[in-house]
Amino acid sequence: MREHLAALAVKIAAVLSIKPEILITHPAELRILWAMSEDELRKFAAARGWGIVRRLGRRQIEFYNDAGVRSGDIISLPPEIP
Repeated sequence: MREHLAALAVKIAAVLSIKPEILITHPAELRILWAMSEDELRKFAAARGWGIVRRLGRRQIEFYNDAGVRSGDIISLPPEIP
């Protein structure tokens, strides 16, 4: 299954370049992702600047662009002006 992960990453990246999120629902694609542990899946997404949410009891996996992950920094607000 790992040999198909690169192709799935390309598909996700292509969709996220034009849309804010992608829902993975196809059984073959879900099997590729289910083969990964939760930690591996989160690292896979974070390495590409994506966030991940599992939906409907593993029937859908949502990837989205995560600006906080991309910058690598926590966004902080400026101090209040008195």
